[in-house]
Amino acid sequence: MSLAETRPDGADVDPAIVEAFRRDGFVHVKGLIPLAEIERHRAAVDAAVAERTADYDRPLSERTPFEQSFTMCQYLWEDHPDVGRLTFHPKIAGLAAALLGCERVRLWHDQALYKEAGGRETEMHQDQPYWPIAERDTLTAWIPLTEVNEASGQMGYIAGSHLGDVTFINVFTEPGAGHAFEARQSAEPVFVDCGPGDVVFHHGSTIHLARPNRSDAVRKVHTAIYFRDGCTRKNDRAHYSLDRDGIPVGAPIDGRATPIAWPLPGGRLPEPAPFFAAEEHPALGKAVKIGIFPKAPGR
Repeated sequence: MSLAETRPDGADVDPAIVEAFRRDGFVHVKGLIPLAEIERHRAAVDAAVAERTADYDRPLSERTPFEQSFTMCQYLWEDHPDVGRLTFHPKIAGLAAALLGCERVRLWHDQALYKEAGGRETEMHQDQPYWPIAERDTLTAWIPLTEVNEASGQMGYIAGSHLGDVTFINVFTEPGAGHAFEARQSAEPVFVDCGPGDVVFHHGSTIHLARPNRSDAVRKVHTAIYFRDGCTRKNDRAHYSLDRDGIPVGAPIDGRATPIAWPLPGGRLPEPAPFFAAEEHPALGKAVKIGIFPKAPGR
């Protein structure tokens, strides 16, 4: 069966879900994916994360603060096609289009976020400033593969914050920056318990954070970032979703690295663009070693 054959009718989207997302900047959709199906997707993401991180065995205590927050594996659909069936799932991408109020959405990238037992919190931030996308028609589908609660690292969102300004908070190399950002907020975050089969969508401009993982199990989550087809490149800041296709500043983002995610042309998964070789982008070395990016062909 092609993915197109499972595409939901837009009329099935509950208007209350759309209203909640547009009001609050996030919405928890329960039971979007059947449990039996999500179990297959979890196995695919597990296998992909294990393969990506096979050469990286540094103990949690010896990692950078950002690496202690979670194991991040991006662009998984490109080197693990089985994961692509979740990333491009029509129920998820189709609902993303409805929430953004557009006919078509593209994929910015996907990523697994596995917060290990004892993993550090994810400090408060907004996603949109990390992406050189001029328009703010963006969202993340946060897809739990295990139960997520207060103990295991649940997410918290500041309702309505997507309607305000965006601020770049460097959670990558400036530990504590998110804490300072949190101290400036006048509203408390709303924390969300969720589990396999659920999807939590949050707008790219929504302020959010995640608790530490105080449980004895890995908090397993897969995410897919979608944006409205027709969005343009904001600036010349390097990004692998843009540079592989040579998207110039001001031009529509429409390359092979950012394919249409809904509705899928022909209902088939797209062919990924080749990843840069290490000699083309020396900064790729460590990111590949710790599993963030896929290896280039032949590497």
